[in-house]
Amino acid sequence: MPDEPLVLGIETSCDETGIGIVRGHTLLADALASSVEQHARFGGVVPEVASRAHLEALVPTMQRALDEAKVTLADIDAIAVTSGPGLAGALLVGVAAAKGYAVAADKPLYGVNHLAAHVAVDTLEHGPLPEPAIAMLVSGGHSSLLLVDDLTNGVKPLGATIDDAAGEAFDKVARLLGLGFPGGPIIDRTAGNGSASIAFPRGLTAAKDLAAHRFDFSFSGLKTAVARWVEARQRDGEPVPIADVSASFQEAVCDVLTAKAIDACLTHGVRTLVIGGGVAANSRLRVLAEERAAKHGIEVRVPRPQLCTDNGAMVAALGSRLVAAGVAPSRLDLPADSAMPLTSVSVAG
Repeated sequence: MPDEPLVLGIETSCDETGIGIVRGHTLLADALASSVEQHARFGGVVPEVASRAHLEALVPTMQRALDEAKVTLADIDAIAVTSGPGLAGALLVGVAAAKGYAVAADKPLYGVNHLAAHVAVDTLEHGPLPEPAIAMLVSGGHSSLLLVDDLTNGVKPLGATIDDAAGEAFDKVARLLGLGFPGGPIIDRTAGNGSASIAFPRGLTAAKDLAAHRFDFSFSGLKTAVARWVEARQRDGEPVPIADVSASFQEAVCDVLTAKAIDACLTHGVRTLVIGGGVAANSRLRVLAEERAAKHGIEVRVPRPQLCTDNGAMVAALGSRLVAAGVAPSRLDLPADSAMPLTSVSVAG
């Protein structure tokens, strides 16, 4: 197999059907089909709807990716697929499809970790990842800090969300404010017209919390504080300043995320911080991370927004690293593991 393998990645962990094709660190195709509009009226992702949407979108999205990269399935050196974590039914669609393509084309199959793939996608933007690095992954289901010594051989979890993840909190607050779904982009835009003048709480940052939860996250209390503040205004017959609430909520989330990420870098003597996941597209998070990191000589690496959300390119990027490192492919009885632990970067053969 060549030094820079041509790897196809399949991503179906939630509501995005993504097919990416990567050669080494070069992205050749990133085809995406989203079912987000089908979920908007429910205010969140409906697993059964997502699974059906993947079934309908996977084959045409695959063809778009192959056409964009100007390759055929026969040209591919290996196929990577998100094995977990994610929605069980959605994962099953992708894993089953990957198995079918792998058998039909006689290609090795790699089941990979969705969260590790969010770290790997940065290599398509900025080249090889300095190791060790600290990775902060923030999305609708995860808020995690990881120590990455060797991306192909496992990562060390430092902290995670103990209740609502950051992206989940964005969705719930957006729904509370009547802004729609998904909440992250809407609140980011709305916050641009407001002032972060409301003092919302910063979860797990008090001295009493740091001993047990130094690198953990909690946004449930923040979400509740926003709801109570809005309810009090409405009860008193006063208008709710939507833009100010959005800006203040966003500032509280980004303050906690960046403070803990920089603390993790300093604690472990690491000079590279990678931020991934859907919330990494948030404009305030990017600015605040850069400002705080610069004070300590820490480099911040964040992929462009299109690569922060779920996509096939990130799966292909991690698959490419695994192939290049000589990691054995997965077996064809590869499972879809909705609770796949972060310590598993790929499913062993």
